[in-house]
Amino acid sequence: MELVERAKAIIMKPKDTWGKIKEEQITIKDLYTSYAAILAAIPPVAGLIGMSIIGMSFMGFRYRVPFGSAITYAVMHYILSLVGLYIVGVVINALAPSFSSQKNMLNAIKVAIFSSTPNWVAGILLIIPALSPIAMLLSLYSLYLFYLGLPVLMETPKEKTLGYVIVVIILSIIVFFLTTSIAGLFIPSRGMVMP
Repeated sequence: MELVERAKAIIMKPKDTWGKIKEEQITIKDLYTSYAAILAAIPPVAGLIGMSIIGMSFMGFRYRVPFGSAITYAVMHYILSLVGLYIVGVVINALAPSFSSQKNMLNAIKVAIFSSTPNWVAGILLIIPALSPIAMLLSLYSLYLFYLGLPVLMETPKEKTLGYVIVVIILSIIVFFLTTSIAGLFIPSRGMVMP
């Protein structure tokens, strides 16, 4: 699987790409090492640069997070985001029978990973902290990809798709906030420096 081509395909031609993803013979380990582990590094690295090198402005003052704190946060954010993806995959798989879908852990992980692509790509905007709201808006495309991919990979009946998607998205938001909160514990409340 070519990383750039796959990322481009899932973003630009998701309906065609989900069918190809379903048929691919790949392991969960390979999904992580050849795709998720690389793309998931974009937001933490860009955030590290944005928070500690470029800095943030608030009410006329510029602040930077000390580099040590920012790198610790970035590493924790990266690790926890990969763990969070796996947890979301477990949730997708566990809920499958409740929505008349086929249990398949590999396909559940595929949905979680490939639907996260826009979020990771938009993370490059975190280099400039003022652009983070735009990154968040662009990340919403991940929800659409998830909506398209879930019924294909988990073989969900059309009438059950929306409910399944909504439940998984709510649980995914909870996982996201938990992982972000845990990573946030590594940034001290004091220690912001003015350049």
